[in-house]
Amino acid sequence: MLPDAGVEQLRHLPFEDLGFAKVDHHRTLRVGMPEVIFAQGKTMAQVAGIFSRLAKQGNNVLATRAAADQFRAVKNKVRRAQYRREARAIVLNQDSTIYGKGRIAVVSAGTSDIPVAEEAVVTAELMGNEVERLYDVGVAGIHRLLANRKSLTQARVIIVCAGMEGALPSVVGGLVGVPVIAVPTSVGYGAAFDGLAALLGMMNSCASNVSVVNIDNGFGAGYVASLINRL
Repeated sequence: MLPDAGVEQLRHLPFEDLGFAKVDHHRTLRVGMPEVIFAQGKTMAQVAGIFSRLAKQGNNVLATRAAADQFRAVKNKVRRAQYRREARAIVLNQDSTIYGKGRIAVVSAGTSDIPVAEEAVVTAELMGNEVERLYDVGVAGIHRLLANRKSLTQARVIIVCAGMEGALPSVVGGLVGVPVIAVPTSVGYGAAFDGLAALLGMMNSCASNVSVVNIDNGFGAGYVASLINRL
C-alpha cells in the first residue's frame, strides 16, 4: 500500500463521520463482519452515502429493510449493488470466500414466512456461508419436514422461521443435535398478536437446543448462525 493511501485509510479509523452517520470501519476487525445498514427510517441519500463509504473498504455490504427507491439511490453510486426484493435487502458481494465450516439450513414454516427467511439467507451468504433453503415445511403437514430429514441432520446450524403458534422450531430441535435459531414472524390471525404468540411459544420450547431472536429478525438469526458456523 502506498503511504498516501495508508494515511487516507487510517484517517477514517475507527469510524468515518458523515455528519448524519458515523460509519464503523473497525467492525470487521472486531466481529468479522462489516457494519450492516438498517435502511428503514433513513433517507435515500443517507442509505446511499453510507453504502458507498462501506463499499470502498472492499468488503461485502448489506442494507436490510430497504425499499426499491433506496436501492436506486445506492445503484447510482455503487453500480454493482443488487436488490434482493423478497428479503428487502441491498447487497454488494466483493468477497466470495466461504468462512463457515458447514452448511446453514434456513427453514420456513409457510410460504408467508419466506421474506423473513430470505433476510436470514442473504445475511448468512454475505457472511461467507453455504446456505440451503427448506421452505413451506410447517407442522400442519409434518411429512413435508420429515422428507427433508437428511438435509436437517447434515446442517451445522439451523434457522427456523415460523408464525402462527410458532411450533416448528421445537419440532426441528427434537430431530437434530445442532443449534436451532428460532425466528418468530408476524404471520398469523388476530390472536397471533403480530408474532408475539410465536415468540412466547418459541421461548417456552422444551427443545434445549433452541434459542430465539426478535420477531421478524431474519438478519439477527443469519448473523448469529454465521458466527456459530465459524467456530
